[in-house]
Amino acid sequence: MLAGIAAQLRGALGILAKRDVQIPARYLSGKSATGAADRPAALGDDCAAIPDGDGYLLLAAEGIWPAFLEGDPRFAGYSAVMVNISDIYAMGGRPIAVVDVVWGTSAGALEPVWEGMVAASRAYGVPIVGGHTSARSPYNALAVAIAGRARRLITSFAARPGDVLVAAIDLRGKMHAEHPFWDASTGTDPARLRGDLEVLPALAEAGLCDAGKDISMGGVAGTLLMLLETSGAGAVLDLAAVPRPGDVRDLSIARWLLAFPSYGFLLSVRPDAAGEVLSAFARRGIASAAVGAVDGSRRLTLEAAGERQTLWDLAAEPLTGFAGEGAR
Repeated sequence: MLAGIAAQLRGALGILAKRDVQIPARYLSGKSATGAADRPAALGDDCAAIPDGDGYLLLAAEGIWPAFLEGDPRFAGYSAVMVNISDIYAMGGRPIAVVDVVWGTSAGALEPVWEGMVAASRAYGVPIVGGHTSARSPYNALAVAIAGRARRLITSFAARPGDVLVAAIDLRGKMHAEHPFWDASTGTDPARLRGDLEVLPALAEAGLCDAGKDISMGGVAGTLLMLLETSGAGAVLDLAAVPRPGDVRDLSIARWLLAFPSYGFLLSVRPDAAGEVLSAFARRGIASAAVGAVDGSRRLTLEAAGERQTLWDLAAEPLTGFAGEGAR
């Protein structure tokens, strides 16, 4: 059973697509941007974190999968803003504003995309302040970029052997009809959305967590692989411990491990802080659990029912190519 799950995960597009990051990694290897006082901005994280004064300027961008944009343009527009906001909070920051690049075959093709983007902007309280729009393209395409600020960072470079892996996922949602997206955002009270995200910078500023990522299109499995790669670490992931909806038919554990949750974070936490981190999510009604432990193996090992199976050996097979880049 576990070998089958591992094979399913290894062959999933959401994980394999992360290999495309090896292209920029190859060009940018050994390079970094510089901020104030020439302090380096490490590469390979959810956001570029550029040292600025007594904190960091955060910059990120996301492109939307073409099939998703064609199949559900309004939710694609909503998601383009939402995922960028999640990237900022995942780094322990708070968003400032977003800009967009939208190409469409007609004005009609752009309408639902803009409806979705504006809906997310209003729900999360993050303004759209500019960008580029064209209704004269031979295809439809969408990308959104965001700026934010952080006082203290949660990064992909700080997971350490001995850390507790904590997964926090808002299970108050539903699966998208066609795509592997868990929607716990649309239709939710905006005040709750914003308050739930504030948990992340609060944890960072309290010194309770400095390592983690938001759960992306690679799902829990793919996100954990990226976290381990940049930190130069390995981990054991307990599949039974991952927070999961209990009332969704035909939702296999493999499908759930590959799903993109609209609110989902994977944190690497020092053992003495794990209880406080879990309590912070619990106070917001967010499902969270200790789902494994970080080690020095550079392998991601799956565990279930007393059985173990290696999913990926990062020492032998890089995923994004940003292994150890900028590790603090």
